[in-house]
Amino acid sequence: MTKQLQLKLPPLGPNLVGATGGSGTRVVTRILRAGGMYVGTNLNRAEDAMYFQSYLDDWINPFISRTCFSDSREIEREMIHNLEAPLSKYLEDFQAEEPQPWGWKNGRSMYLFPFFHHLFPRMKFLHIIRDGRDMAYSKNQNQLRKHGSLFLSSTEQEQWSSPVQSIALWSRINFLVAEYGEKNLPGQYLRIRFEDLCTAPVATIFQIFEFFGLQGNAEAITKDEVSPPDSIGRWRNEDMPTLELLHQVGGTALRKFGYGITAEFQQQDNRENKLSFYLPSNSVPELLEFPERLQNIHSQLKKSRDWLALIRTNLNSSSGG
Repeated sequence: MTKQLQLKLPPLGPNLVGATGGSGTRVVTRILRAGGMYVGTNLNRAEDAMYFQSYLDDWINPFISRTCFSDSREIEREMIHNLEAPLSKYLEDFQAEEPQPWGWKNGRSMYLFPFFHHLFPRMKFLHIIRDGRDMAYSKNQNQLRKHGSLFLSSTEQEQWSSPVQSIALWSRINFLVAEYGEKNLPGQYLRIRFEDLCTAPVATIFQIFEFFGLQGNAEAITKDEVSPPDSIGRWRNEDMPTLELLHQVGGTALRKFGYGITAEFQQQDNRENKLSFYLPSNSVPELLEFPERLQNIHSQLKKSRDWLALIRTNLNSSSGG
């Protein structure tokens, strides 16, 4: 760490919640608040911590493009300096007489996951996943609009429809977040599916409370806060050609996160796009089709050693399928 925060932070935090926009994290914020976590006061209708909104707008694209979701030391000094003001504002209203868990929910925090972990080694991260096929047809495509060009090649942006671009982004960013959390934050990373919160809310709330050290009446919270939306499974009503491409592009991530591939899409799943969970930048997806160019990509983008290892692993896995 080249620079430390000048702020003195309270214990038992920060605890962060990240997700693709529209994943149902609003109810998660309410659950955390009901369990005794301080989640901030300046929140929008989606219960996002708005003090960090401009910070995420300013830093996600530079961070991803310059670090490839890995080592942030190259730009962390300025990132830390710019974080101090919104973090200080967020903590102004935190007046706990006894130690109290604290943190914030802003879905896009997951794009800066390695940076936050580097800055806060003891942080906890709750990763909310919702079926990428439903997410592809969500009206909330703000993340695709703001950050899609970092994860999609120019060809993909020109030729793919919005739902296909959406599941490509969903697949790639959530796969990276999951891989990073599983590898680097044992015991500090928890992944919850929104669908499980809807079908088994009491058990899922208990799991969240245990992870963060919270307490509350899970049954009462379920009654007050959990209401499964009609949009669950909406992808099944869409046209078959687009759904086939969704499964081709998103199959690896769908399987990883426990979303079943039904029989009619098995062929597309078997022919899955090799690039379904890579992190591209402009023309990089096309280059990734050629393993012999990996070293050139490394030189061009200054990818970390871990990032190269992940690419090679995924290429070998795809070639074997």
